[in-house]
Amino acid sequence: MRAWRLYAAVAVGGFRRYATYRVATAAGVFTNTVFGLILAYTYIALWDERPGLGGYDQAQAVTYVWVGQGLLAVVAVLGGGFEDELIERIRTGDIAVDLYRPADLQAWWLAADLGRAAFQLLGRGVLPMVFGGLVFQLALPSDAGTWLAFLVTVLLGILVSFALRYLVALAAFWFMDGAGVQQLAVLAGIFFSGMTLPLNAFPGALGELARALPWSALMQAPADVLLGERTGLALLRTYAFQGAWAVGLLAVGRLVQSAATRRVVVQGG
Repeated sequence: MRAWRLYAAVAVGGFRRYATYRVATAAGVFTNTVFGLILAYTYIALWDERPGLGGYDQAQAVTYVWVGQGLLAVVAVLGGGFEDELIERIRTGDIAVDLYRPADLQAWWLAADLGRAAFQLLGRGVLPMVFGGLVFQLALPSDAGTWLAFLVTVLLGILVSFALRYLVALAAFWFMDGAGVQQLAVLAGIFFSGMTLPLNAFPGALGELARALPWSALMQAPADVLLGERTGLALLRTYAFQGAWAVGLLAVGRLVQSAATRRVVVQGG
């Protein structure tokens, strides 16, 4: 129980930390809204030429845009979460202090990231969706069950995102400067998460590969659930897909952490 209270406090601290950056949050909402408008009108033109592309009608395609803009900061497709701080602590050697704490390193950063994601969902996720609903006719569900299923997929997507970014951060134990690995991870996230174009619209083998990779759990899976594309058994398979990637990547993170911390040398210790 003490451990749970500790990690709950860390999560609350993460929420409060990001809540203090009001100007940055407002700028993020503005940016998401502007890019949402650009993408929405681009999708409208594209779906006028290719009706039914990816199995979506035009209203669903526009809704996909605003769901993506709402989730962009929540699942940290472009980074900007805990990983910058963790990489810096590894580079400077302050990670040794973290390892001496009576807390699990991975669980500590996961709790902090969950707090961050909760704030981003409320602070940057809701307003772009509301704006999109006022300007466009969105295909949003009217039943609470679909919204609840959507929130579950968002939570699972956050776990997958954390696990990926945790592995990226741990790479700093070997490379000392994680910028290159971070950039590669961001590029993979942009392309394979469905941020720019729904993965359902990817052709052939490329589409199958993209939908099988963990990045599809970040945005494509939650969007499909909200759009009513995954119900019943398909919804359960979505949960299983996201959950399997989350558990697998977190387990790999534990193994890499174990190997990496053997490299830590504390002066005088």
